[in-house]
Amino acid sequence: MENNLKMICFGFNNIFIFQIFAICAFATCGGYSGHLRVRVECLDKSQSNLSITVNFAYPFRLQKVHFQPTLCERNRQESIFLVGDYSSSAQFFVTVAVFAFLYSLMATVVYIYYQNKYREGNRGPLVDFVVTVLFAFMWLVSSCAWAKALSDVKSATDPTQVLLLISACRYPANRCSASHHPVWSELNTSVVFGFVNFILWTGNIWFVFKETGWYKTGQRYPMRSASGRRANGMSQRLYSQSSFDQSGDSFYQHPYRQSSFDQSRESFGQQHYSQGSFNQCRNVFCPETSFLNLKVA
Repeated sequence: MENNLKMICFGFNNIFIFQIFAICAFATCGGYSGHLRVRVECLDKSQSNLSITVNFAYPFRLQKVHFQPTLCERNRQESIFLVGDYSSSAQFFVTVAVFAFLYSLMATVVYIYYQNKYREGNRGPLVDFVVTVLFAFMWLVSSCAWAKALSDVKSATDPTQVLLLISACRYPANRCSASHHPVWSELNTSVVFGFVNFILWTGNIWFVFKETGWYKTGQRYPMRSASGRRANGMSQRLYSQSSFDQSGDSFYQHPYRQSSFDQSRESFGQQHYSQGSFNQCRNVFCPETSFLNLKVA
């Protein structure tokens, strides 16, 4: 019970962090609106337009953003549209952030109220693992795509590039300049949040994997490493070599024991033969014995 409470608290803290960073990611991107401002000073001062404001916002369909600068003649104006459509990358990034937030919210409910069903049959941890891997990959792809799109948005909304679209600025007699540049800190922060979410979800893969049956099976039946197999094989070869050496020593010791046994048999036979000869001399006349007796007498 205590382990389950620790897991729930740890998982809740992680998911809470995921929710915060997901909210920051789609809020900084989806809630952005910026503007730039240029000025056109005509040779005829009465035709000048000193404050031309261009507004743009998420989802950055710049080809639909237009403004009307002066032509510096007869009070006439022209309609100019910006260049580029970067809505796909921006919307993809925001969509991933929104779904990541919703999944984290759902996981919080499951961890708190349906912990037993989550662990039942190992289906819950497997689904959680697959979804976590998927979101980590989607965060990487969407963050890279949005970072590239943001770079293009900055180029398309650069006041220097916008001035090149104005017809009146092509005449040297007219003076054109930028009076206000867009602020990009919010969008730059959204890219940072995107990669931070990728790191968080990638790191969470390991913790989710530990809850699956794959990790538990690997812990129950650990596979031997290549170094372990080499060490085991070396120990077996050393054991076989030592057994062979012992067999060789015993082979050389057996002939020595056999020769000792043969020598013992020969000495025993000689003693038996001597005893038998003496007994025969006692029963039968023996010249050597009689000669010795006469000499003693």
